[in-house]
Amino acid sequence: MTALRWQGFLEELGYPVAVTESWSRGDTGLLIALHAYRSHHSIVEFKKKYPDRPVVLILTGTDLYRDIANHNEVTQSMEMADQLVVLQSAAVDSIPARLRYKAQVIYQSVEIDIDIDNRDSTTKDDFVVSIIGHLREEKDPFCVVRSLLLLPADSKITVTHLGQAMNSQMKDLADNFNATIDRYQWLGEVSHADALRVLSQSSLMVISSRMEGGAHVVSEAIALGIPVIASDIPGNRGLLGEDYPAYYPVGDEAALATLLYRAENTPTFYASLQKHIEFRRELITPAREKRSIQELVSALI
Repeated sequence: MTALRWQGFLEELGYPVAVTESWSRGDTGLLIALHAYRSHHSIVEFKKKYPDRPVVLILTGTDLYRDIANHNEVTQSMEMADQLVVLQSAAVDSIPARLRYKAQVIYQSVEIDIDIDNRDSTTKDDFVVSIIGHLREEKDPFCVVRSLLLLPADSKITVTHLGQAMNSQMKDLADNFNATIDRYQWLGEVSHADALRVLSQSSLMVISSRMEGGAHVVSEAIALGIPVIASDIPGNRGLLGEDYPAYYPVGDEAALATLLYRAENTPTFYASLQKHIEFRRELITPAREKRSIQELVSALI
């Protein structure tokens, strides 16, 4: 999705663009590589053939928060690139200090292109919390389920969980929780449009990841004005801001339950989350992302 969005912006700016799994060895004026580890061979081959032509490397969460510690190719790709791009501000701190001069933050934009009516959460008797993302270990997908069991009896919080189970164990757990916990509903994989509709009708979204480069669903929540409770990891801080008031320690269901109940029952706290989300909206506009890409490419070519 990142590659296709960049392609769209670049074509609007008048550049012919080809999106491929790896460099096709064609006569390319500029190589934009997404993912330092997976694109390492393409970067090496491109620089061999065109040593004086620029490479832009877009670094992902798996590059910075997992692969850089295990694969030398990540750092080698950074060294060969002429410009490094990260998708949220906290990611710069994970780049080796000697290479940070190459780094630029370009936030992923969101444009909601379907008809959505945002709910007015202040007039609803329920308090719907959405969690959106495929069910896999690094997402800690059931932290929110564990937190539901700790909520006071008077809470009206319910959870709608969207995302495909990535293995049979995750599916069995989700099915069991779906059948035994009244507050929890797992809908499995749905279309992107339906996911946006569920998000837009939520009072709140939870992003519970153990590792994240900068989840696009957080940007979508910002675009829709939906408050977020987030695990305290750099990928979330880089999107929501260091001063955002609703982070909880990774995997800490008790802390998550406390924040959920506070958001449900303390209007001033909920309003402060809305205010912070509204403040971040300007960062994820398509016009801003397009302008940043234009400035980047113009400086290199």
